[in-house]
Amino acid sequence: MYNVFVNNTPISLSTHPRVGNGYISLPLKDTNFIHLIERLNKNPKQKFHLYHEKEHKIFPLLEKKLPLYIAGGGKVYNEKNEILFIFRNGHWDLPKGKIEKGEFIEDCAIREVEEETGITGLEITRFLKKTYHVFRRNGEYRLKLTYWFEMTSDYDGPLTPQLEEGITKAKWKSAKKSKKALQKSYSNITELFPREALVKKASKYMIFELEDDDINEETHLNEDI
Repeated sequence: MYNVFVNNTPISLSTHPRVGNGYISLPLKDTNFIHLIERLNKNPKQKFHLYHEKEHKIFPLLEKKLPLYIAGGGKVYNEKNEILFIFRNGHWDLPKGKIEKGEFIEDCAIREVEEETGITGLEITRFLKKTYHVFRRNGEYRLKLTYWFEMTSDYDGPLTPQLEEGITKAKWKSAKKSKKALQKSYSNITELFPREALVKKASKYMIFELEDDDINEETHLNEDI
């Protein structure tokens, strides 16, 4: 099962016509996605599930329903095993941003992390996952697909948040502080952290595993993340 987030409310997607009690199940191919988003804006407690019998067609169909915006981001660890967070629009987030024309997604992710935090010496260790969320730009709903990479850096200098992009803080956070930050984050970000890791004691944390990037450009519905 996959999730597409509208604000912090997930729309579930799968190949199964039914997924459990409380869900409104609809065929993906026939669903008016904009109408669905507007319903969730009015009542975020509703639980929607969209299905298609062929898994490989789920996201191509979804991407035809809304203009696609591709971004790359990083979950960065330092030598102390702390994670790099940014603070923007009242939430703790992980650095990410839009891919440029002709750019490889790995290069995009490194560039955006560097620009948003001032860090250097980044090295990608592995691909983590893709997340999807809906935002609105110029009155039009769009779908953001973010490719997330685990990264490391031995950088120990000052961090410089990209103020012109609305980022007011960039901080390394220990396991304990990361857990607290995630309570004031977004649901698509918490998907990068497994539930079992979040309930362990701070001393037991090692590496965690598990929607306007630009404040002046776009919003997660009203302000994208």
